Amino acid sequence: MTITQSPGYGLVAKLLHWTIFMLLAVQYAIGSIMPHIGRKTVNEGWVSWHFSLGAAILFFIVLRLAWRLFNPVPQPPELSPFERTLSGFTHWALYILVLVMTLLGWAATNSRGWDVILFGVIPLPKISPTGSAWGHECGDIHNLLVYVLLGFIILHVAAALYHQFIKRDRLLARMLFSTSN
Repeated sequence: MTITQSPGYGLVAKLLHWTIFMLLAVQYAIGSIMPHIGRKTVNEGWVSWHFSLGAAILFFIVLRLAWRLFNPVPQPPELSPFERTLSGFTHWALYILVLVMTLLGWAATNSRGWDVILFGVIPLPKISPTGSAWGHECGDIHNLLVYVLLGFIILHVAAALYHQFIKRDRLLARMLFSTSN
């Protein structure tokens, strides 16, 4: 069986994957152009968008994790043991990092006295009291993990491109919406 014949990801997994990808891409762009959040920062403009997107990312990553747990996808038999291990580690690191980063951002936002609102409608409960030192630390850790997550994203994309253009095993087709995979 070739990778193109092995079971791939279903429609729900693909939709969640690409939705999270797009939200993260926009979030990284906003995070790079928004002002640094300091003592006098106001929750408006790019800062407000950053919090809103973070809440949406949290919503979709929780759905993605639940879907993945109840709908596992078999790894292609052509992968070497090293590739299987690295692939599994990278995928779970991505899930966990995105989840942890959104939770840290939520706590940091609450520690500033601001609410996190899902889809601009549903206020999420406070997970950090206003002015809490640990909530502030969550923001600092969130800022560091931005780079760790970016490293794992680069590794994930590089592996997909390696399989597509070097190994030519069409592994990437398992996550695309084409009808020929």
